[in-house]
Amino acid sequence: METNLSSVVDTAHAETPGAARGVFLDSAGSSLPPRVVTDTVVDHLRREAEIGGYAAAAERADDLLGVRASVGRLLGAPARTVALSDSATRAWCDFFYAVPLAPGDRILLSPVEYATGAVAALQRARATGATVEQMPADDTGAIDVAALERVLDERVALVSLVHAPTNSGLINPVREVVDAAHAVGARVLLDACQSVGQVDLDVVDLGVDALSATGRKWLRGPRGTGMLYVAEHLLATLEPRSLDLHSATWTGPTSYEIADDARRFETWEHDVAARLGLGAAVDHLLALGPRAVEAAVRDRADRLRGALRELPRVTVRDPDTRRDRLSGIVTFTVDGVDPSAVKTRLAEQGVTVTVSPRSSTLLDMTARGLDAVVRASPHCFLRTDQLDAAVSAVSALR
Repeated sequence: METNLSSVVDTAHAETPGAARGVFLDSAGSSLPPRVVTDTVVDHLRREAEIGGYAAAAERADDLLGVRASVGRLLGAPARTVALSDSATRAWCDFFYAVPLAPGDRILLSPVEYATGAVAALQRARATGATVEQMPADDTGAIDVAALERVLDERVALVSLVHAPTNSGLINPVREVVDAAHAVGARVLLDACQSVGQVDLDVVDLGVDALSATGRKWLRGPRGTGMLYVAEHLLATLEPRSLDLHSATWTGPTSYEIADDARRFETWEHDVAARLGLGAAVDHLLALGPRAVEAAVRDRADRLRGALRELPRVTVRDPDTRRDRLSGIVTFTVDGVDPSAVKTRLAEQGVTVTVSPRSSTLLDMTARGLDAVVRASPHCFLRTDQLDAAVSAVSALR
């Protein structure tokens, strides 16, 4: 296992040009791409400059179709159930706003809900007469499945489940929540923005009705890319809030036909270079092995989290590692030093982290009495000596 782990880290490090520069701990924000992703994007932009965007896209028509197939292989889903988008936000909202809601319907949010999901749910509740409620959590912040089962009923139309939140290393119990929700006929939309790319998952095993994710984080793809999976049995039942000549066909003066697959959630216009880069990122991950990458990310995060716990005046804000399987996100605070100041001072030492404010995960942060946390998110391309350097930089903060 250790040999395989070292092989993945060494390979990823060598194939990531930015990995050797300082200590990059922001893959939960926008990660460092492998060389093949950058080359793919830049090469296509140069080709567009030579022959024009339409002709350049036509040359790569088969490769563009292959992106959806690659995402499907990563998620364990047929290509026809995958739609490509320009962000996880757009993908999440495209599904959410297509789900019919009526007065009295209930929308359940995760205790660690991201602001995007919460705002969208509140907006639709105001417009439709539905209600928005928070799912019960245990003392780690994870969904309390037993308590959830007690509050579920046939009025629950949609459960918005965050797989891995933006502000801690928590991972929620997806399959258990899905089974409970499906027992009352509710649909489950999984926000996998912080899990796809670092967690080896299969949508069929998880049983979710839909999943949204981004390309720029743990997948290490370009910004401006995202994806949406919609379960086969739901596709024909959902009409997106907006359509164009790609997602539907104009069949007569007063008629149109919506695409019979997940393309109904796509639009014709998109960034071709970025989408090809997304395909390159997914193929790169598939070549490394999603399970091996997950093990490497968890090892990096566990090392960092454990070392930070040993530092005086540093408080790790993730759930207790003895009780939970944690993600690659490590959050902490430093006594007497504002999280924004920690970020700035670490940057001066070549260590890149970010800050997760209360407003991004209002329910969870309020419950824990936190205004902000420092977020460090090591990917598989980081060496252990780089992690040691990051810990030393935190230790030196005064």
